[in-house]
Amino acid sequence: MDFFANNALWIGLAIGSGVMLLLPTIKRGAGASVSASEAVILINRSHAVVLDVRDDAEFAAGHIADAKHIALAQLPDRLKELTRFKDKPVLVYCESGARSAKAAAILAKNEFKQVQQLQGGIKAWQDAKLPLVKG
Repeated sequence: MDFFANNALWIGLAIGSGVMLLLPTIKRGAGASVSASEAVILINRSHAVVLDVRDDAEFAAGHIADAKHIALAQLPDRLKELTRFKDKPVLVYCESGARSAKAAAILAKNEFKQVQQLQGGIKAWQDAKLPLVKG
């Protein structure tokens, strides 16, 4: 017992460090982030469903080919449109990643099993010089 009393600070620091190292892994549970190149592989090899959660104007300005468009604000009310994809990979994206994180959490809460987020959103897609569809 003397060991723990004498080293309480060090033990606390070790436990705290371990928790901080595991925190990013725990947070990813609602949808892991994938890079633009990983997203292409997910779409091509796993036939992932691509979900754009940006608003109408952003979607019209340019989106990933074959993306389904449901704005984040409408997602809870339109989940029925996606239920057939609960067991398939779903790639969610927005402009920069904030809205897609919320969308991924909503999907995970509704038992979608393979939700992924495009890290950096459509901006990362464009930075990788990947094509967009307009209209």
